[in-house]
Amino acid sequence: MNNLMVKKESILFDFLLNYYNKKKVKTLLKYKQVQVNKQIITQFDYLLKPGDVVTVTKNNQDLKFEIIYEDNQLIVINKPAGLLSMSGGFEKEKTAYHIVSDYLKSKNKKARVFIVHRLDRETSGVLMFAKNETIKNKLQNNWNKLVYKRGYLAIVEGHLQKKQGTIKNYLQESKTQHVYIAKQGKLAITNYQVLKETKNNSLVEVYLDTGRKNQIRVHMQSLGHSIVGDKKYGATTNPLKRMGLHAHVFAFRHPDTNQKMEFKAPIPDEFNQLFSSVK
Repeated sequence: MNNLMVKKESILFDFLLNYYNKKKVKTLLKYKQVQVNKQIITQFDYLLKPGDVVTVTKNNQDLKFEIIYEDNQLIVINKPAGLLSMSGGFEKEKTAYHIVSDYLKSKNKKARVFIVHRLDRETSGVLMFAKNETIKNKLQNNWNKLVYKRGYLAIVEGHLQKKQGTIKNYLQESKTQHVYIAKQGKLAITNYQVLKETKNNSLVEVYLDTGRKNQIRVHMQSLGHSIVGDKKYGATTNPLKRMGLHAHVFAFRHPDTNQKMEFKAPIPDEFNQLFSSVK
């Protein structure tokens, strides 16, 4: 991991050319291996100011994750934004799955890890893995019975007319992996409540009754208030320099003990900073 201090105003791409060739700079930005003041930046024309610290990571290995909980069957982490949950087979970069696997193997070479659910790359927050296939199967096969709370924080563009409500419709995925509302799709239910507002944005608490791919992102867009930084689903602003979606709360019954367990990932600093002037 390289930390580079910015001494004069500069465009990020030009700044990095002082240290790497053009092809390497494009690769670093494409695979989200560049951070400015600890925030992942992918914009070639991002404006750097004196005093900024540019950090270049290696294949996402240096992206830190917090272990929220661990026992002999489960491990729960706070996934940072910009890190894939698991590779689809084509990506060569490090993923949360690889990093957790490396962590467990450092303690026990025979350790294994199994993905139970996923978060979008740009979504941060609570992500759970199983340590054996039996627990993974118990969780996935009884997901709706065991998981009873999934809460997110979303920062959206503008102000919602209704400050709380429920969105209920049907979602379908296209061949190009774009999710859209369609009568022939799968039922999707999202409950939301506005917590805070600034001049341009709203902080929205979201709870899921269903867990469809890109559900919150599509539902916020359907209200006319896309999640900031979510260009795929209509966002035109990016004040956080990342997508404004964070998996804040995850609660379930342990598949072996039936004990109720609830985990929370702290609100990201950049979320708090955007609403720092609001009480």
